[in-house]
Amino acid sequence: MGPADLKSALSKLDLDHDPNLLVGAATADDAGVYLLRDDLALVSTVDFFTPIVDDPFMFGQIAAANALSDVYAMGGTPKVALNIVCWPQSGLPLEMLVEIMRGGLEKAREAGVAVVGGHSVADEEVKFGMAVTGIIDPRRIVQNSGARPGDRLVLTKPLGTGILMTAFKRGQLPQDQYSAAVTTMATLNAASSRAMLEHNAHAATDITGFGLLGHACQMAEASGVCLVIEEWYLPLLAGAVEWCRAGMLPGGGRRNREFFGPKVAIGEEVGEEMIEIGFDPQTSGGLLIALAENDAQALVEELHRQGNTDAVIVGRVEEAGQFPVRYI
Repeated sequence: MGPADLKSALSKLDLDHDPNLLVGAATADDAGVYLLRDDLALVSTVDFFTPIVDDPFMFGQIAAANALSDVYAMGGTPKVALNIVCWPQSGLPLEMLVEIMRGGLEKAREAGVAVVGGHSVADEEVKFGMAVTGIIDPRRIVQNSGARPGDRLVLTKPLGTGILMTAFKRGQLPQDQYSAAVTTMATLNAASSRAMLEHNAHAATDITGFGLLGHACQMAEASGVCLVIEEWYLPLLAGAVEWCRAGMLPGGGRRNREFFGPKVAIGEEVGEEMIEIGFDPQTSGGLLIALAENDAQALVEELHRQGNTDAVIVGRVEEAGQFPVRYI
Protein backbone atom coordinates (compact mmCIF):
# COMPACT_ATOMS: atom_id res chain seq x y z
CA MET A 1 0.00 0.00 0.00
CA GLY A 2 1.08 3.55 -0.59
CA PRO A 3 1.94 5.67 2.46
CA ALA A 4 -1.11 7.95 2.10
CA ASP A 5 -3.64 5.08 2.11
CA LEU A 6 -1.83 3.34 4.94
CA LYS A 7 -1.79 6.47 7.12
CA SER A 8 -5.48 7.05 6.45
CA ALA A 9 -6.39 3.52 7.53
CA LEU A 10 -4.22 3.54 10.66
CA SER A 11 -5.55 6.94 11.77
CA LYS A 12 -8.98 5.36 12.29
CA LEU A 13 -7.69 2.79 14.78
CA ASP A 14 -7.35 3.10 18.55
CA LEU A 15 -4.08 1.19 18.87
CA ASP A 16 -3.03 -0.75 21.97
CA HIS A 17 -2.06 1.22 25.10
CA ASP A 18 -0.55 -1.73 27.00
CA PRO A 19 2.12 -0.29 29.35
CA ASN A 20 4.46 -3.14 28.44
CA LEU A 21 4.38 -2.15 24.78
CA LEU A 22 7.65 -0.23 24.56
CA VAL A 23 7.49 0.44 20.81
CA GLY A 24 4.22 0.42 18.89
CA ALA A 25 2.89 2.05 15.75
CA ALA A 26 2.97 5.64 16.96
CA THR A 27 6.36 6.54 15.43
CA ALA A 28 6.12 4.27 12.35
CA ASP A 29 9.08 2.26 13.64
CA ASP A 30 10.31 -0.94 12.03
CA ALA A 31 9.05 -3.44 14.60
CA GLY A 32 7.08 -3.65 17.81
CA VAL A 33 8.81 -4.24 21.14
CA TYR A 34 7.04 -5.81 24.14
CA LEU A 35 8.59 -5.89 27.61
CA LEU A 36 8.86 -9.29 29.33
CA ARG A 37 11.18 -8.35 32.17
CA ASP A 38 13.67 -5.58 32.96
CA ASP A 39 16.41 -7.14 30.85
CA LEU A 40 14.38 -8.85 28.12
CA ALA A 41 11.79 -7.86 25.54
CA LEU A 42 10.26 -9.38 22.42
CA VAL A 43 10.67 -7.66 19.06
CA SER A 44 8.10 -8.60 16.43
CA THR A 45 7.49 -7.80 12.76
CA VAL A 46 5.94 -9.16 9.56
CA ASP A 47 6.64 -8.61 5.86
CA PHE A 48 5.65 -10.34 2.63
CA PHE A 49 5.32 -9.36 -1.03
CA THR A 50 4.98 -10.56 -4.61
CA PRO A 51 7.98 -11.98 -6.54
CA ILE A 52 10.51 -9.47 -7.82
CA VAL A 53 12.82 -12.05 -9.43
CA ASP A 54 12.16 -15.11 -11.62
CA ASP A 55 14.25 -17.53 -9.54
CA PRO A 56 11.91 -18.93 -6.83
CA PHE A 57 14.76 -19.92 -4.50
CA MET A 58 16.28 -16.43 -4.69
CA PHE A 59 12.85 -14.85 -4.18
CA GLY A 60 12.55 -16.82 -0.95
CA GLN A 61 15.99 -15.65 0.15
CA ILE A 62 15.20 -12.00 -0.54
CA ALA A 63 11.77 -12.15 1.13
CA ALA A 64 13.28 -13.70 4.26
CA ALA A 65 16.15 -11.18 4.42
CA ASN A 66 13.64 -8.37 4.02
CA ALA A 67 11.45 -9.63 6.86
CA LEU A 68 14.40 -10.21 9.20
CA SER A 69 15.71 -6.71 8.51
CA ASP A 70 13.11 -4.98 10.69
CA VAL A 71 14.38 -6.81 13.77
CA TYR A 72 17.97 -5.90 12.93
CA ALA A 73 16.97 -2.25 12.51
CA MET A 74 15.83 -2.18 16.15
CA GLY A 75 19.08 -3.72 17.37
CA GLY A 76 17.37 -7.03 18.10
CA THR A 77 18.27 -10.66 17.45
CA PRO A 78 15.70 -12.62 15.42
CA LYS A 79 14.93 -16.06 16.83
CA VAL A 80 11.84 -17.63 15.22
CA ALA A 81 9.84 -17.08 12.05
CA LEU A 82 6.51 -18.14 10.55
CA ASN A 83 6.09 -18.41 6.79
CA ILE A 84 3.30 -16.49 5.05
CA VAL A 85 2.30 -18.04 1.72
CA CYS A 86 -0.27 -16.98 -0.88
CA TRP A 87 -0.43 -19.47 -3.73
CA PRO A 88 -2.72 -20.06 -6.74
CA GLN A 89 -4.75 -23.26 -6.75
CA SER A 90 -3.72 -24.02 -10.31
CA GLY A 91 -1.23 -22.97 -12.97
CA LEU A 92 2.03 -23.23 -11.02
CA PRO A 93 3.92 -26.36 -9.98
CA LEU A 94 4.24 -27.04 -6.28
CA GLU A 95 7.97 -27.55 -6.84
CA MET A 96 8.18 -23.79 -7.32
CA LEU A 97 6.61 -23.20 -3.90
CA VAL A 98 9.04 -25.70 -2.38
CA GLU A 99 11.95 -23.72 -3.83
CA ILE A 100 10.58 -20.41 -2.48
CA MET A 101 10.21 -21.85 1.00
CA ARG A 102 13.61 -23.56 0.76
CA GLY A 103 15.19 -20.21 -0.06
CA GLY A 104 13.51 -18.60 2.93
CA LEU A 105 14.53 -21.49 5.17
CA GLU A 106 18.18 -21.29 4.17
CA LYS A 107 18.30 -17.53 4.72
CA ALA A 108 16.65 -17.98 8.13
CA ARG A 109 19.23 -20.63 9.03
CA GLU A 110 22.00 -18.24 8.01
CA ALA A 111 20.52 -15.78 10.51
CA GLY A 112 20.25 -18.42 13.24
CA VAL A 113 16.44 -18.31 13.05
CA ALA A 114 14.15 -21.33 13.42
CA VAL A 115 11.21 -21.49 11.00
CA VAL A 116 8.50 -22.94 13.25
CA GLY A 117 5.52 -23.11 10.87
CA GLY A 118 3.34 -20.74 8.90
CA HIS A 119 0.04 -20.10 7.17
CA SER A 120 -1.10 -20.43 3.57
CA VAL A 121 -3.97 -18.86 1.61
CA ALA A 122 -5.24 -19.66 -1.87
CA ASP A 123 -4.61 -16.54 -3.95
CA GLU A 124 -4.32 -15.84 -7.66
CA GLU A 125 -1.09 -13.93 -7.06
CA VAL A 126 2.00 -15.44 -5.46
CA LYS A 127 3.17 -13.82 -2.24
CA PHE A 128 5.72 -14.92 0.33
CA GLY A 129 7.29 -13.57 3.47
CA MET A 130 7.67 -14.12 7.18
CA ALA A 131 6.43 -13.03 10.57
CA VAL A 132 9.57 -12.77 12.72
CA THR A 133 10.00 -12.67 16.49
CA GLY A 134 13.27 -11.86 18.19
CA ILE A 135 14.69 -10.76 21.50
CA ILE A 136 16.16 -7.46 22.53
CA ASP A 137 17.57 -5.80 25.62
CA PRO A 138 14.96 -3.14 26.48
CA ARG A 139 17.77 -0.85 27.64
CA ARG A 140 19.39 -0.96 24.18
CA ILE A 141 16.51 -0.57 21.75
CA VAL A 142 17.52 1.42 18.68
CA GLN A 143 14.38 3.27 17.62
CA ASN A 144 13.80 5.64 14.73
CA SER A 145 13.04 8.37 17.28
CA GLY A 146 16.50 8.83 18.80
CA ALA A 147 18.36 10.94 16.23
CA ARG A 148 20.09 13.96 17.79
CA PRO A 149 21.32 17.26 16.33
CA GLY A 150 25.00 16.85 15.50
CA ASP A 151 24.67 13.17 14.61
CA ARG A 152 25.95 11.81 11.32
CA LEU A 153 23.89 9.50 9.10
CA VAL A 154 25.34 6.21 7.86
CA LEU A 155 23.73 4.20 5.04
CA THR A 156 24.84 0.56 4.76
CA LYS A 157 23.57 -0.61 1.33
CA PRO A 158 23.41 0.95 -2.14
CA LEU A 159 20.15 2.36 -3.53
CA GLY A 160 18.30 1.62 -6.74
CA THR A 161 16.72 -1.82 -6.35
CA GLY A 162 13.24 -0.62 -7.28
CA ILE A 163 14.45 0.98 -10.49
CA LEU A 164 16.66 -1.94 -11.49
CA MET A 165 13.95 -4.51 -10.82
CA THR A 166 11.57 -2.47 -12.96
CA ALA A 167 14.08 -2.68 -15.79
CA PHE A 168 14.37 -6.42 -15.12
CA LYS A 169 10.60 -6.94 -15.31
CA ARG A 170 10.65 -5.17 -18.68
CA GLY A 171 13.36 -7.52 -19.93
CA GLN A 172 16.10 -4.92 -20.26
CA LEU A 173 18.41 -5.35 -17.26
CA PRO A 174 21.83 -6.87 -18.09
CA GLN A 175 22.94 -9.91 -16.09
CA ASP A 176 25.72 -8.17 -14.15
CA GLN A 177 23.39 -5.45 -12.86
CA TYR A 178 20.71 -8.01 -12.04
CA SER A 179 23.21 -10.11 -10.07
CA ALA A 180 24.43 -7.10 -8.11
CA ALA A 181 20.88 -6.09 -7.17
CA VAL A 182 19.95 -9.62 -6.12
CA THR A 183 23.09 -9.96 -4.04
CA THR A 184 22.46 -6.79 -2.07
CA MET A 185 18.78 -7.64 -1.51
CA ALA A 186 19.63 -11.12 -0.23
CA THR A 187 22.31 -9.84 2.16
CA LEU A 188 21.31 -9.82 5.82
CA ASN A 189 21.61 -6.61 7.86
CA ALA A 190 22.88 -8.68 10.80
CA ALA A 191 26.48 -7.44 10.69
CA SER A 192 25.41 -3.80 10.35
CA SER A 193 23.04 -4.23 13.29
CA ARG A 194 25.71 -5.69 15.55
CA ALA A 195 28.19 -3.01 14.54
CA MET A 196 25.78 -0.13 15.16
CA LEU A 197 25.18 -1.38 18.71
CA GLU A 198 28.93 -1.54 19.31
CA HIS A 199 29.26 2.05 18.09
CA ASN A 200 26.47 3.57 20.18
CA ALA A 201 23.78 4.17 17.55
CA HIS A 202 21.18 6.73 18.59
CA ALA A 203 18.57 5.83 15.96
CA ALA A 204 18.11 3.54 12.97
CA THR A 205 15.63 2.37 10.38
CA ASP A 206 15.86 0.04 7.42
CA ILE A 207 15.26 1.46 3.96
CA THR A 208 12.45 -0.43 2.29
CA GLY A 209 9.18 0.43 0.55
CA PHE A 210 9.01 4.13 1.37
CA GLY A 211 12.47 4.78 -0.07
CA LEU A 212 15.39 6.59 1.53
CA LEU A 213 13.63 9.95 1.74
CA GLY A 214 10.37 8.48 3.02
CA HIS A 215 12.03 6.57 5.84
CA ALA A 216 14.23 9.60 6.56
CA CYS A 217 11.05 11.67 6.98
CA GLN A 218 9.70 9.14 9.46
CA MET A 219 12.95 9.21 11.45
CA ALA A 220 13.08 13.00 11.44
CA GLU A 221 9.46 13.40 12.55
CA ALA A 222 9.77 10.72 15.24
CA SER A 223 12.97 12.34 16.56
CA GLY A 224 11.82 15.96 16.28
CA VAL A 225 14.84 16.91 14.13
CA CYS A 226 15.81 17.64 10.53
CA LEU A 227 17.78 15.08 8.53
CA VAL A 228 20.12 16.53 5.91
CA ILE A 229 21.00 14.03 3.18
CA GLU A 230 23.71 14.82 0.64
CA GLU A 231 22.98 13.16 -2.70
CA TRP A 232 26.64 13.28 -3.76
CA TYR A 233 27.57 10.66 -1.15
CA LEU A 234 24.73 8.20 -1.71
CA PRO A 235 25.90 4.69 -2.68
CA LEU A 236 24.14 3.53 -5.85
CA LEU A 237 23.79 0.26 -7.69
CA ALA A 238 25.38 0.32 -11.12
CA GLY A 239 22.82 1.42 -13.71
CA ALA A 240 20.44 3.12 -11.28
CA VAL A 241 20.87 6.58 -12.78
CA GLU A 242 20.79 5.37 -16.38
CA TRP A 243 17.66 3.24 -15.94
CA CYS A 244 15.99 6.07 -14.08
CA ARG A 245 16.76 8.34 -17.03
CA ALA A 246 15.27 5.67 -19.31
CA GLY A 247 11.98 5.82 -17.42
CA MET A 248 12.23 2.56 -15.44
CA LEU A 249 10.35 3.98 -12.47
CA PRO A 250 8.19 1.79 -10.20
CA GLY A 251 4.75 3.01 -9.22
CA GLY A 252 5.71 2.92 -5.56
CA GLY A 253 8.26 5.66 -6.16
CA ARG A 254 5.58 7.96 -7.56
CA ARG A 255 3.35 7.33 -4.52
CA ASN A 256 6.28 7.95 -2.17
CA ARG A 257 7.08 11.22 -3.89
CA GLU A 258 3.47 12.38 -3.78
CA PHE A 259 3.17 11.69 -0.06
CA PHE A 260 6.63 12.50 1.30
CA GLY A 261 7.66 15.09 -1.31
CA PRO A 262 6.03 18.04 0.50
CA LYS A 263 8.09 17.15 3.59
CA VAL A 264 11.42 17.26 1.74
CA ALA A 265 13.26 20.47 0.83
CA ILE A 266 15.17 19.56 -2.33
CA GLY A 267 18.19 21.62 -3.34
CA GLU A 268 18.21 23.17 -6.80
CA GLU A 269 21.41 21.32 -7.66
CA VAL A 270 19.85 17.86 -7.13
CA GLY A 271 19.07 16.32 -10.52
CA GLU A 272 15.78 14.65 -11.39
CA GLU A 273 17.37 11.19 -11.49
CA MET A 274 18.71 11.53 -7.96
CA ILE A 275 15.34 12.80 -6.76
CA GLU A 276 13.67 9.68 -8.16
CA ILE A 277 16.35 7.48 -6.59
CA GLY A 278 15.71 9.16 -3.25
CA PHE A 279 12.05 8.12 -3.38
CA ASP A 280 12.70 4.73 -5.03
CA PRO A 281 11.07 1.91 -3.01
CA GLN A 282 13.75 -0.52 -1.88
CA THR A 283 13.45 -4.22 -1.17
CA SER A 284 15.63 -5.47 1.69
CA GLY A 285 17.59 -2.23 1.70
CA GLY A 286 20.28 -1.15 4.13
CA LEU A 287 20.11 0.52 7.51
CA LEU A 288 20.07 4.30 7.93
CA ILE A 289 21.81 4.92 11.25
CA ALA A 290 22.19 8.13 13.27
CA LEU A 291 25.13 8.34 15.66
CA ALA A 292 27.74 10.77 16.93
CA GLU A 293 30.32 11.93 14.38
CA ASN A 294 33.28 9.96 15.78
CA ASP A 295 31.15 6.86 16.20
CA ALA A 296 29.84 7.22 12.64
CA GLN A 297 33.32 7.26 11.19
CA ALA A 298 34.34 4.30 13.35
CA LEU A 299 31.22 2.39 12.24
CA VAL A 300 31.98 2.94 8.56
CA GLU A 301 35.58 1.84 9.05
CA GLU A 302 34.42 -1.30 10.88
CA LEU A 303 31.92 -2.21 8.16
CA HIS A 304 34.59 -1.66 5.49
CA ARG A 305 36.91 -4.03 7.37
CA GLN A 306 34.10 -6.59 7.29
CA GLY A 307 33.85 -6.22 3.51
CA ASN A 308 30.87 -3.86 3.27
CA THR A 309 32.50 -1.09 1.25
CA ASP A 310 29.11 0.44 0.33
CA ALA A 311 28.61 1.75 3.87
CA VAL A 312 29.13 5.51 3.92
CA ILE A 313 28.22 8.69 5.79
CA VAL A 314 25.46 10.31 3.73
CA GLY A 315 24.38 13.26 5.85
CA ARG A 316 23.83 14.79 9.24
CA VAL A 317 21.15 15.66 11.79
CA GLU A 318 20.21 19.27 12.55
CA GLU A 319 17.72 21.04 14.77
CA ALA A 320 14.14 20.83 13.53
CA GLY A 321 13.24 23.32 10.82
CA GLN A 322 10.53 23.98 8.28
CA PHE A 323 11.03 20.58 6.64
CA PRO A 324 11.78 17.20 8.26
CA VAL A 325 14.34 16.42 5.53
CA ARG A 326 16.65 18.52 3.40
CA TYR A 327 18.03 16.75 0.32
CA ILE A 328 21.00 18.66 -1.04
